[in-house]
Amino acid sequence: MARKHLVWDWNGTLLDDLHLVVSSTNHAFAAMGGRSVDSDEHRRRFRRPVAEFYAEILERAVDAEEFGHLDRIFHEAYRLGLTTASLAADAQAALTTWPGTQSLLSMWFHEELVPAIETYGLAGVFARVDGLRTEVGGDLKAGHLARHLAELGVAGTDVVLIGDSLDDASAAQSVGGVAVLYTGGFTDPVRLRASGLPVADTLVEAVDIARGL
Repeated sequence: MARKHLVWDWNGTLLDDLHLVVSSTNHAFAAMGGRSVDSDEHRRRFRRPVAEFYAEILERAVDAEEFGHLDRIFHEAYRLGLTTASLAADAQAALTTWPGTQSLLSMWFHEELVPAIETYGLAGVFARVDGLRTEVGGDLKAGHLARHLAELGVAGTDVVLIGDSLDDASAAQSVGGVAVLYTGGFTDPVRLRASGLPVADTLVEAVDIARGL
């Protein structure tokens, strides 16, 4: 096995929360007089920085102040619906099949992520868990991944990241790692496959691919 450490994404990967993300996004759009999107359109258009995605749907520029407002509305709705989200069907199985160390890096707020990990029965699984430590989200993942690996003392060249977005792939590449992209999350599988990167339809398959990278 060439790569020794596996970094997991949370939302849209280990946590099956696309339905909740779409409904919370629509709640934010409605508050600003915008239209709604369905899951298919969300998967086709979603990207980071999230402000760019919002601007495309609202058909106008979204500055930092307005994005902060939208982000707060989104997260308020998301928190209210979180009990409707569960782990991906094969998440538990996938977590047991990686032979090296593994960690979790999420763009969800750290102080909410940590207790959620315990609620879903994953306490003690990861060598490190990091979420967002700012009041507003939506940024690119690359810098967060670099800090995450530095805290772990793991070289980027030893890392595979499993995530559901092209931003996950960009983050992995930025540190010299590789990514396996999962089709069950926030991004249209057509977009993922067009990247030319390894793509998996299940998390167990993603780990199998990761073991060969």
